[in-house]
Amino acid sequence: MLVEVKVDRVTLDTASNRFVVILKDEQNRRWLPIVVGSTEAQAIALQLERIKPPRPLTHDLMKNLLDSIEVRVSRVVVNDLRENTYYALIGLKVNGSHTEIDARPSDAIALALRTDSPIFVEEEVMRKASVSDKDTEVMESPEELAPMDKLERLNMELEKAVNEERYEDAARIRDEINALKKEREKERPAEGEDE
Repeated sequence: MLVEVKVDRVTLDTASNRFVVILKDEQNRRWLPIVVGSTEAQAIALQLERIKPPRPLTHDLMKNLLDSIEVRVSRVVVNDLRENTYYALIGLKVNGSHTEIDARPSDAIALALRTDSPIFVEEEVMRKASVSDKDTEVMESPEELAPMDKLERLNMELEKAVNEERYEDAARIRDEINALKKEREKERPAEGEDE
């Protein structure tokens, strides 16, 4: 299943000193941080700000070439995440037929913004790597807090990382939280068992 996203912003992750583009799933209130190179970050940021450079950048050139041969970008899909590397496809419509080409997500996003094409992310990729409001919620009830000090601390760290726009840290902490929750689920006795 595909989830439509918008480019929320491009930011500098101060912890790693790398640029991150943030894709936002407004319906489910999730954010997908993708690390991008400085050139691609600049290309995306310029287009978000509607700043036209004096000479065409690479992504402007790509758009101009596609326009000149009457090829339309129908959509961009961030379709996979393997070994911390994102993959994307650019959907093209040519003379009534459709084709998809492999691309880096940063290039695909920069091109989608220039062609006003929709951007999607596979649900599986969102499940693996997005940060949501739910991830930043801290448990409320005192009986839950006592045995889960580590989980509470991780939730607070996650919320702080998201607020400070340290998205790589947030993703790492989210993974730690998920692993801890799974571990605790395994430790709980099944219903009806003696403790």
